[in-house]
Amino acid sequence: MRCKRVVLADQHPIMLEGIRRMLETEAESVLMVADEASLIQAVESVLPDLVIADLSFPVSGGTNVARLLKQQHPGIKIIILSVHEDPAAAEEVAAAGAEGFVLKRRAVVDLIAAVHAVCQGGQYVSKDPTDRDFDA
Repeated sequence: MRCKRVVLADQHPIMLEGIRRMLETEAESVLMVADEASLIQAVESVLPDLVIADLSFPVSGGTNVARLLKQQHPGIKIIILSVHEDPAAAEEVAAAGAEGFVLKRRAVVDLIAAVHAVCQGGQYVSKDPTDRDFDA
């Protein structure tokens, strides 16, 4: 299965643009939004196959957004991006229903693998945060 429609949510424009470019060959369309309200609205209007969202949204956070999206759209796939290298963060987003957890510092090497795994029905978690084989 390929995720054709993707909604990408992050507060930082450079992060949005960089990830959008990474996804150009992976998805037919990528809609970029910069906040939680826009993310929820975009999901309602586009009904994407995949949501890639920042963990650190200022209002309720990516974990709560993931939980809400999964309640409203159980079939949607979710990958959470995070600067937080605490393994508990990955466990929290999994408990909220997200299928993927990618550390932002590893996004260059992990994100496309995460998209492939999640869109094919699997799960993906960035390597152990203490593993420093790649530092962006």
